[in-house]
This record gives sequence, structure tokens and C-alpha cells, in this order.
Amino acid sequence: MLELLAQAANELGFDYCALGMRLPLPFSNPRTVMFNNYPQAWQQRYQSEQYLRTDPTVAHGMTSARPMLWSEALFASSRPLWEDARAHGLQIGWAQPTHDLKGVASLLTFARSGEVIGRSEFQKNTQKMHWLAQAAHAALANILAAKPDGVGTIKLTEREIEVLRWAADGKTASESAEILSISERTVIFHIDNALRKLGAANKTAGVLKAAMLRLI
Repeated sequence: MLELLAQAANELGFDYCALGMRLPLPFSNPRTVMFNNYPQAWQQRYQSEQYLRTDPTVAHGMTSARPMLWSEALFASSRPLWEDARAHGLQIGWAQPTHDLKGVASLLTFARSGEVIGRSEFQKNTQKMHWLAQAAHAALANILAAKPDGVGTIKLTEREIEVLRWAADGKTASESAEILSISERTVIFHIDNALRKLGAANKTAGVLKAAMLRLI
């Protein structure tokens, strides 16, 4: 996939490409996956300086789906990162965020060493950049979902979804049983099964995780 993105970047006049994806779980430390063909020295520098924590493009990508072009203003609060990137030949960049209904966010970035992105270039390639970001997001999400800890591996039954929804509304097992016309023991059975599938320690954590993954 990285080779295809690199080819697309070259076709649009960029030297480098990067794709990062942040999964919504675990809540305390969301998992981030990153792929890029940046110079090895910059990859090592970015990691050693922990620039991921201060990168304004990443922060923007977590809250917005709007494209952004690198600029002095964008990196005003992260001058060391900005100056360091430019020193490694990364001076011009175009980043396109993507979000899906499961709460997964990704950021596709194309970068080069020179030639500012003008209005005509931006307007000409905006639609293609958006399409590439969507395609890359879907491809990487599918790859991660195929792994044992992937978001897409969790499958709840209709009854498990029902009891979790009522639990999310604050209903006890007894109240849910009355609403669904089943026994309280059956409600608890389905909740326990759902928690096991979700890898949740308790009902509150299970409801939160299921809601975050858009399962209920």
C-alpha cells in the first residue's frame, strides 16, 4: 500500500508520503499506526523527539476532516518540529484527514522539499487527494480489522446489542428483563457474553467501548 501511495504522491508532484491511523481504543492509550517513506534520519528524529505529541497536523486531523497545508502559522506552537522538518528536506506538505463511523481517524500527508502549493494546484488536486485519503483509510482499516485485536473482529448478536443499549440508558438487568420480556438471568447471560467479546472488565466499560465502536 505504501508503494501505491508513494506513486500517487509522485504523480501529484510530491517526494514523500505518510499515512497514520489512530484507533479509538484503548481509551487510556489509543493505538496509533504509522507508515511513511520519509528519510530514515527524519523518521528516527521524529520518534526520538516524540514529535507525535506536538505535531499540529495530527491534532488537527483528530478533530477535523478539512485538508491543511503546512505553514508557519500552522506550526507556530511547534517551532522545533517545524524547523527540524525543514532541515530534513520536508518543507512543503499537504495533509488530508479521514474519519469513519467507528471513531477511527487517519491522516494522509504528501510532502516535498520545495515549490509552494499554489491555489491552482490545490484546487486541481483537492478531489483526488480526498479520494486517495478515503481509499487509504479503508485499506488500512481493513488490514487492522483482520488482526486479532482489530476493531472489526467484534461481532455482537442482536440480543447482546439490545441489552447493552438498555444498559446504556441506565436500566438494571431486572428492568431490561421486564422491557424485553425475558428473564433477568438471560439478560445477565447476554451482558456477560458481550463483555467477553468486547474485552471489557465491567458493564460500564463494555457500554462505553460498544458505543465508541458504533456497535450499539
